[in-house]
Amino acid sequence: MSTEVSKASALKKAKGFKKSRPGTYLSIGTTLFGAVSVIKQAKKARGEQDTLQLVDAIVSAAAIATGVALLVRELRRMNSDDVLAD
Repeated sequence: MSTEVSKASALKKAKGFKKSRPGTYLSIGTTLFGAVSVIKQAKKARGEQDTLQLVDAIVSAAAIATGVALLVRELRRMNSDDVLAD
């Protein structure tokens, strides 16, 4: 029974971290890390003149940009909440 309680506690901490400022920065970093593979994919597609792969890379890049924009917006909301709390 105590292991169930500790698992639940660990899960709560993990969910709390995801919504914290450090968790948001970590999410931005991992999202931007995904951009490296998209850049490689785009370079390869251009070299092979593969239009379909190039379109896929562009769509993936747009998804990454949107994800980062959402995370940055969340950080701004966290900062504005902090100011109001003072």
